[in-house]
Amino acid sequence: MKAIVVHEYGGPEVLKFQEYPDPVAGPGEVLVRVAAASVNPIDCKRRAGLTKDFYPMQFPSLIGIDMSGTVVKVGPGVVIFTEGDQVFAMADNTYAELCVVKGDVLADIPMGLDTIEAAALPLVTVTGNQLLAATEIRAGQTVLVVGAIGNVGRSAVFTAKDRGAIVIAGVLKRQMDEAKNIGADQVVATDDDAAIANLAPLDAVADTVGGKIAETLIAKVKQGGVYSSVVGPPRNSAEYPSVKVVKVFSHFDRGTLQYMAEAVRDGKLVIPISERLPLSKAAEAQKAVEKGSAGKILLVP
Repeated sequence: MKAIVVHEYGGPEVLKFQEYPDPVAGPGEVLVRVAAASVNPIDCKRRAGLTKDFYPMQFPSLIGIDMSGTVVKVGPGVVIFTEGDQVFAMADNTYAELCVVKGDVLADIPMGLDTIEAAALPLVTVTGNQLLAATEIRAGQTVLVVGAIGNVGRSAVFTAKDRGAIVIAGVLKRQMDEAKNIGADQVVATDDDAAIANLAPLDAVADTVGGKIAETLIAKVKQGGVYSSVVGPPRNSAEYPSVKVVKVFSHFDRGTLQYMAEAVRDGKLVIPISERLPLSKAAEAQKAVEKGSAGKILLVP
């Protein structure tokens, strides 16, 4: 098969489009012909060696987390999936024509959702849902989603609204107009000191950005409230012992993925897709992501 192979840590130029042995489905595994893989910031960090302490690569290595495609073969012990099923998942080694996925981390693509576009959803939608869930927000309470215009942020906003919460979208000043269309009740500019100072106390914050603004926003959380983050706790979190701080690590959940995908299919949640590129253009795709591409970039074998 053709795949993106990495032989050393480095810049996008280390992503080589070349032949690689076809994977084989073992017990409990499913062989999938990849329709598309999406490019995530974690892919770029892994390629660069920034995650080697906890997510190392063994060279030569494949790369990629998100995928969608068609089941080619099921290994012994897999009873849920059959040849021809349209599936998607957070997996490993997805920048390739074929991918082996554990059957228990695979999900059926909801009917009516485009198979290629489904590849954009697994990591960002599940992460956003789990980030919001970690806030323990309830109907009628107020949550601020920081970085709400991003794909994880959009997913958190949708999840919060679906729970009946009052949602404030935290974005940069230049993103204010775009943020008016993501379903939040209010929009606040996180780079506007006066606007942040005037925020009423919050029941929770769901943070996808971190940095200095996190140190300011944790002070806005009520006693007993929650500050959840995918980028680590605010550096001053110890000064606010009455606030529960939660570091969120995304983990697969079939029900959550299908719930979020159905919301996308039904138009309740929009995850923008900016480009579809050939798999051979993976280096170009990662360069765009590192520059801050506004939408998801899909790699199509």
